[in-house]
Amino acid sequence: MGKRSTARRLAMQALFQSDLSGYDIDKTLKDTFDTGEFIDDTKSFSTELAKGTWDHKDEIDKTISAQAVDWSLERMGVVDRNILRLGIFELKYQKGTPASVIINEAVELAKKFGSDDSAKFINGILGALAKK
Repeated sequence: MGKRSTARRLAMQALFQSDLSGYDIDKTLKDTFDTGEFIDDTKSFSTELAKGTWDHKDEIDKTISAQAVDWSLERMGVVDRNILRLGIFELKYQKGTPASVIINEAVELAKKFGSDDSAKFINGILGALAKK
């Protein structure tokens, strides 16, 4: 797995933990980094993604709610919700990575960590946003 893919996975795991536990994103990032040895570039990009996503969470959640017709945030799986948050953060606030790469990475996270329907759900929402 590439360092950017690993960074996205770590960011998603930290977001997931903060969402479930209510802990500060800095604490969950530290706890996530303590699970293995990661190069500085990976930790730096992961931190940028996780903190940026968490800082824009309210705006991102409004975007999710507008796109996910008939699906409230509370009804979504915690994994799906945080993969969407991460993907939307990258699409809206990060420059330089093509939308197709962001969507593909989110779909791969969904396949690995989500339910059987997660990848299709996440692909649909992020794909629709990328077209706007």
